[in-house]
Amino acid sequence: MNITKRKILHDGHYKLSELTVDADGKELKRERFEPGRAVAALVYDTARQRYLFVRQFRVGAESELLEVAAGMLDKEGEGPEDAIRREIDEELGYAVDHLEPIASFYPSPGATSEYIRLYYAEVSKKIGEGGGAADEDEGITVVSFTWEEMIRTSFEDAKTLMAVQWIQLRDTQKD
Repeated sequence: MNITKRKILHDGHYKLSELTVDADGKELKRERFEPGRAVAALVYDTARQRYLFVRQFRVGAESELLEVAAGMLDKEGEGPEDAIRREIDEELGYAVDHLEPIASFYPSPGATSEYIRLYYAEVSKKIGEGGGAADEDEGITVVSFTWEEMIRTSFEDAKTLMAVQWIQLRDTQKD
């Protein structure tokens, strides 16, 4: 299979494209949601010994979700590590002491081109209010959990589930 044609159907906050695919001589048309590249991080405050999450309204879920800090890789010349450091500052109000890659993945490649780089971050110094960038109207609430509270919490967001499972596996392998 190969893509023979691309057409933008909508170019707003997000893009929606129609792709024409040649499937062994048969022409298929498929829509693809194109939100862009994203970064996310499971954040651990080493001073307070608590994991930090954000709660915010998500249009796709039509409700508030509890998630790891995340954002788009959308600033000119900014790499993934710089972007996640910026997002942690904006959303949680912390400077990053340590950053470690967990995984990079397509969360739903059948319908979207979104690609996420997921990290583990350690912080210890509060440098701002958090709650999101003022001009982005994110409505973020910071939520913190101990290890025990975190592993008993029910998460519905895929990147958050992946990050929490990663830390559980990492920490149980240490024992």
